[in-house]
Amino acid sequence: MRLYSKTHEWFDTETKEIGITNFAAEELGDIVFVGLPCSEDELIAGDRFADIESVKAVAEIYSPVSGSIAAINVEVIDSPELINEDADKCWLVRADGECDIAGLMTEEEYKKFLGEI
Repeated sequence: MRLYSKTHEWFDTETKEIGITNFAAEELGDIVFVGLPCSEDELIAGDRFADIESVKAVAEIYSPVSGSIAAINVEVIDSPELINEDADKCWLVRADGECDIAGLMTEEEYKKFLGEI
């Protein structure tokens, strides 16, 4: 199941992957750089863990959950445009261990938050 934050990140409860939403990617425009943390760094819910630069702006990416980083997606470092192609399929980091999902929204709640429904 995928859950969403108010800052437009998603968390997949099965794979424990974290990424940004298509909404966020569209708002950023053409993404040209992704700065990710090191593997085994700590994630703290609500704290910045990555930076994404686009031709429009630089965005700080906040972790929707707390935990350790089990893996980073080096593909997006080498090819940041992959996020623009389909942000919902392009994860940034994978968390490790138990992750507290309190405060995250379901897909329906997120769509209401965006005003789509």
